[in-house]
Amino acid sequence: MKLWDKGNHKAARLSKAVEAFTVGKDREFDLLLAEYDVQGSLAHAQMLESVGLLSKKEFKSVQKALQAILKSIRAGKFTIEEGVEDVHSQIELLLTRMTGEAGKKIHSGRSRNDQVLTDIKLFIREEIRNTVKEVQLLFEVLMRLSEQHRQVLMPGYTHFQAAMPSSFGLWFGAYAESLADDLEMMLAAYRVVNKNPLGSGAGYGSSFPLNRSLTTRLLRFDDMHYNVVYAQMTRGKTEKVTAMAMACIAATLSKLAYDVCLYMSQNFGFITFPDELTTGSSIMPHKKNPDVFELIRARCNRIQALPNEITLLINNLPSGYHRDMQLLKEMLFPAFTELQKCLQMTAFMLQHIRVNGEVIKEEKYKYIFSVEAVNAEVKKGMPFRDAYKKVAADIEAGRFNPPKKIIHTHAGSIGNLCHRQIAARMKNVCKKFF
Repeated sequence: MKLWDKGNHKAARLSKAVEAFTVGKDREFDLLLAEYDVQGSLAHAQMLESVGLLSKKEFKSVQKALQAILKSIRAGKFTIEEGVEDVHSQIELLLTRMTGEAGKKIHSGRSRNDQVLTDIKLFIREEIRNTVKEVQLLFEVLMRLSEQHRQVLMPGYTHFQAAMPSSFGLWFGAYAESLADDLEMMLAAYRVVNKNPLGSGAGYGSSFPLNRSLTTRLLRFDDMHYNVVYAQMTRGKTEKVTAMAMACIAATLSKLAYDVCLYMSQNFGFITFPDELTTGSSIMPHKKNPDVFELIRARCNRIQALPNEITLLINNLPSGYHRDMQLLKEMLFPAFTELQKCLQMTAFMLQHIRVNGEVIKEEKYKYIFSVEAVNAEVKKGMPFRDAYKKVAADIEAGRFNPPKKIIHTHAGSIGNLCHRQIAARMKNVCKKFF
């Protein structure tokens, strides 16, 4: 069955090679849209009844049938039959079998274009929420670790050179705050996504007296796309904006993963993990490899490439629908799963991290307290430039040894983290998604 079958059997004569090529992986990814196609159809049917295009009896019949289909989808029993083009065709076929003539009326005032757009927006909206939940969980882990290690010093690096004292609390907390910013980007994408395209048809509206405000309310969209041509133009734009927000989260995870791989190495030795969370070498018995974080880094780097991949697909297309858009599903849909898995694994691994609280005492790090030595001289009244030169001369002559008081004072000042403010920011952003 094909929604574009005109009843003269021409669709049935479509070349098998052409059909296989044009359908591609669409049926596979369409299964992810099944529940949302039913939700959109329920709202559309109720709207059709409200404007007189379905009788109350027909609507009740259609509603009951759609709810039964939805139940089968949620139970994992729904499939797309052989010869049926896509999920939209399958659901309409089932509906017609169950309700007869009423099922044939469901497509009034609707094109497959706005039907697909609605399904995709509902799917992306839900996946954004699922991603936000995973970000929240990782954020909480990072905040706990930041508080726990707020006064445990670690060396800070610039240019891969030991620079100034930092703390494990600051390191964990930095990534927590980064995630809060990433969700600001995701919120912007969510607001773009959460607009109703249903009723825009193939991009040129309908002569039926459709009540688009009703379907907007029923599907819990924040607003609608008012211009029907632009509604179709959001195909591709919706995916790109979402991918850009996902890339921000992926960038945070990738940078964290790089830090972990670096800090686990013997040359740093800042952190370790239990043996069961690392892998070994087939010939080097001493190896404990950070494979989990290497794969997180790789997968997140691939997600960061996604906005550019989508751009290359849609960049030279005029307005209106084009079949090129079909490939957006296989680009974006798996990326949600990948990103959510990376968030889950990062949170899991960090719950088992072990920090080296003694690393700051290594001889090679004594010079990172030189700034504090300069500041100590300034507090005594010496001009900053003179203090800087004095400490530099002491370092050059091998006379520099930071007093323990400086080390203790610095640990205390670094320990004063703004956890409350960061947590409040995250809470304020998250509540706008739910």
